Amino acid sequence: MRSFYLLLLYLLPYCSYSQYEFSGSVNEEHLDGTIYLSVVDNYRKISGVFPEQIIDKTTANAEGIFIFKGDMLPAENRIYRIHVDACNEDDAANNHFTGHCLNSQEVVFIANNTATIELPYSFENEMFCKVISEDVRASAFLKIDSLKNDMRFAFGTYRSEANRKLNSEKWFTVLQNYGKELNEPLAELYSYAFFSDRTSNLYGYYLEDLKNNEYYDTLLNRLETKYPNASYTEQYRTELQADKNILSPSSESKIPWWVYLIGAIAMLSILGNFYFFRKVKNIKYSIEKKQSLSAQEQKVLNLILADKSNKEIAAEIFVSVSTVKTHINNLYKKLGVKNRDAVKALYH
Repeated sequence: MRSFYLLLLYLLPYCSYSQYEFSGSVNEEHLDGTIYLSVVDNYRKISGVFPEQIIDKTTANAEGIFIFKGDMLPAENRIYRIHVDACNEDDAANNHFTGHCLNSQEVVFIANNTATIELPYSFENEMFCKVISEDVRASAFLKIDSLKNDMRFAFGTYRSEANRKLNSEKWFTVLQNYGKELNEPLAELYSYAFFSDRTSNLYGYYLEDLKNNEYYDTLLNRLETKYPNASYTEQYRTELQADKNILSPSSESKIPWWVYLIGAIAMLSILGNFYFFRKVKNIKYSIEKKQSLSAQEQKVLNLILADKSNKEIAAEIFVSVSTVKTHINNLYKKLGVKNRDAVKALYH
């Protein structure tokens, strides 16, 4: 038993290791700079310096070696950035707030809580240009950056519209297929963010590609399957729908039927109120005019409304027909009308 405990004490230091380990080297220019580890939860902010993304920081030793290790990262793959800058504290606060730092160098990679990543100098003795990992997906962003540079060179060779169209079709396919072959939707998102950027010359071609290419919907399916709870998935879903709305605004902006119903009810209500108030106004007007008539003229008015002829009115009020005509002409003037039909319209 004593031998067992001794063996356990001997092996304990070898068993106490961090789950993830990201290490690398910085050049002499950045030897005194702070090195930051960030988790990128927004693929539109892959490149840059964003304080809200920073989860750890360290400094390099005298040989320029730094290391991040621990067990606090998600088990699923995420996009991570390591950047170093030589800004002093005051400059760093201002530059990081804007998302840019002139003295910053960065590298972006894919990793999870069990990944081991090395960032040695490249063959050209440059920092953050090489990613070494057992998982080839870790270096996917560097590969995509290389493909993007090749694409820019191809576009720059011939500047004709025909060349642009052919190269757009070719390189969209190359970038899309690279991520699919890796079986890593996060790598595909890196390419997607590049050619769907609304400030890019490629954005117009991307919208055309979106009309007929099922790739974008299948990418969403892959994200929902592999990263159902990641922020990238919801971000991509929202952006994809927004771009589809641009392509078919009429179908998406169709007004619901109930809006028309409410509008019709409101219009009927307005017309009803207008009719009601006009009717009230006419009634008030006719009452005021009637009150201006003499007693005899009011009798004549009531008999006109009863469809009596002049002769019948004369017999009813015991006057001559000519007197009836005089009363009628007087009430016409007072009521502001010209004939019997107008009188009837005023009081019916």
